Amino acid sequence: MKSCIKRFLTISCAIFATLMVMQVSDIFVDVALAKTYKIGAVFAVTGPASFLGDPEKKTVEMIVEQVNKNGGINGVPVEIIIKDSQADATKANLAVKKLITRDKVLAVIGPSTSGNSMAVIPLAEKYKTPLVSCAASYKIVNNKQGKPYKWVFKTPQSDSMAAEAIYSHLQSKGKNRIAIMSVTSGFGASGRAELLRLADQYGMTIVADEKYGPKDTDMSVQLTKIKAHGPDAIVNWSIGPTQVTMVKNWKALGMDTIKLYQSHGFGSLKNIQLAAGDAEGIYLPLGSVNIPNLLASNHQQKTVTMNYQQNFKNKYNESLSSFGGHAWDAMHLLLNAIQKVGGDKAKIRDELEKTQNFAGQHGIFNFSASDHNGLDKSAFNMLMVKDNGWAFAD
Repeated sequence: MKSCIKRFLTISCAIFATLMVMQVSDIFVDVALAKTYKIGAVFAVTGPASFLGDPEKKTVEMIVEQVNKNGGINGVPVEIIIKDSQADATKANLAVKKLITRDKVLAVIGPSTSGNSMAVIPLAEKYKTPLVSCAASYKIVNNKQGKPYKWVFKTPQSDSMAAEAIYSHLQSKGKNRIAIMSVTSGFGASGRAELLRLADQYGMTIVADEKYGPKDTDMSVQLTKIKAHGPDAIVNWSIGPTQVTMVKNWKALGMDTIKLYQSHGFGSLKNIQLAAGDAEGIYLPLGSVNIPNLLASNHQQKTVTMNYQQNFKNKYNESLSSFGGHAWDAMHLLLNAIQKVGGDKAKIRDELEKTQNFAGQHGIFNFSASDHNGLDKSAFNMLMVKDNGWAFAD
């Protein structure tokens, strides 16, 4: 009897030990499989700024798919968690907070708009999490004292650079009497402020300064007022449908003898299509991502812009926009940092700040402790709308 009991206990212990080993083994396998480099993103995928967020979302999803197909980062898969802000600051704030505190992401890409980006800066700083914005305002990376926020970076060229590019082109044409039109949003207000600030430096006289709301559907009244002042050129600063409406009104009022400049917010071929021929001849500053086919063969951005164009077209059967390029730059800057230092937030932040000579879609990035945008005005090309596409400005 005792021998039977002993034998039973021996067998039972052996089975129990085997099961425990299997369970522990399974746990280790599960942990290994679950290990990812988790990155958050907040884009205006739907709503009034979906023309920004939709290509941004598609771009980061494409990049993650490509990276994981090639083995991830140092053998670790990349996970992207995307939240839709609908261009609402409150929703953007809540999304960023959840990504950081609940999802435990290493970094956040976005938001898509300047207003939303500025709304979430305190969260990035409080939770010490790198945030790489896809919006333009220089205020996103610089506090009221003009110094960079520690944890915040951005990839679009600043509105100040766009204003300088436009003013330089006007100077080259011998034109200095200008009218400003701007949308009453974070992007429009920031651009307008830079146009006003830089006017004297470039010898510009502002003869009219008109505004309109982000939901306005007619700017004829503002344009009629401007027409009475007889400016050499009009500089319009907005994003979304309003900039197309403004173009149509400008054309309908017979004002196309007055040169029209758009901000870099016009950087999508869809805007040209929506203008239905009325945009021919307008000028604007854009990054190289919009014109890979026009770049010289030895241009430093030629390879990355051509590859992005081809990959995006193959996957989505859509043309590129500036806005997807902002997300491409943000994602690759983060992945490069993670590849070098792993999944430590502070080290990722430090590595971003040390980035030099990175060839992106919108320029050659050179970050530093005093510059969390890393671009200068050479990141812009002055272009014009010609034959329903982009061409170098005359």
